[in-house]
Amino acid sequence: MPETRQKLLEVKDLRVTFGSKRHPFTAVDGVSFDIYKGETFGLVGESGSGKTTIGRAIIRINPVSGGTVTYKGEVISGKVSREVDRRVIQEIQMIFQDPMASLNERAKVDYIVSEGLYAMGKHLSEEERRARVARALSDVGLLPEFASRFPHEFSGGQRQRIGIARSLIMEPEFIIADEPISALDVSIRAQVLNLMSKLQKERGLTYLFIAHDLSVVRFISDRIGVIYKGRLMELAGSEQLFAHPLHPYTRALLSAIPMPDPVGERGKKLVVYDPGRHQYSDTNPPFWEELEPGHFVRGSEAELAEYRGML
Repeated sequence: MPETRQKLLEVKDLRVTFGSKRHPFTAVDGVSFDIYKGETFGLVGESGSGKTTIGRAIIRINPVSGGTVTYKGEVISGKVSREVDRRVIQEIQMIFQDPMASLNERAKVDYIVSEGLYAMGKHLSEEERRARVARALSDVGLLPEFASRFPHEFSGGQRQRIGIARSLIMEPEFIIADEPISALDVSIRAQVLNLMSKLQKERGLTYLFIAHDLSVVRFISDRIGVIYKGRLMELAGSEQLFAHPLHPYTRALLSAIPMPDPVGERGKKLVVYDPGRHQYSDTNPPFWEELEPGHFVRGSEAELAEYRGML
């Protein structure tokens, strides 16, 4: 990534643990990456790999037990001042995975979308607030009159659009999209992805796009990080990763993508990832290394030499 691009978010040696001190469970272990202004950074991995935990740690829902999260040069993880906390709430928003669970069934769309304005104590007149809600709904392709309805009156795709409108009304710079299309019908997915791309161009937004579907991540992301059991395995530009996947876990994920060609699908060889193959130890530790410009991979000295040969 060229140095001329502005670094918006920096995650360094991030560690998140759950459970008691006696029985801790490490969900994220030593993850580091940067996100640059105006880009879409994809984070991909199987269920339980720690993707959502990272997103929630950045937005301060999950407490961080090690490492730092820096936004615009300012540390936002751990204890921060009230001013920094308010700025994070306004400038970083999250689109949640399940549009059925993330909206309050007892509240009308008008309140759901403008809830952030109330929470931040924005002193707007009723007319100004309604105008903002109408604009946010219009930006995501919904009619302003939908504001008077309840969430159960909408389809899954429309509910996800309401979730996007709720984040847009705060006029954020950075949006964490946590599997925003996984609960939607296939026919609706492309509409929501195209909407997100359109809004990014119009508003200069930066995305952290979390998903388990590599083909979707390839469509929308500039760079992709591959995560397995709380650790980053590989990080590269989107096309770079698909052209030269190095880590065996990345190759396994890529081999699982369905092909639209029946003949090609029949002849495809499925790669099964076996974590026992690495045999890391104190004398054979893994490193996080840049093997070509912008292409990082985790591996021991012998594995890194093998990956260089593959390149």
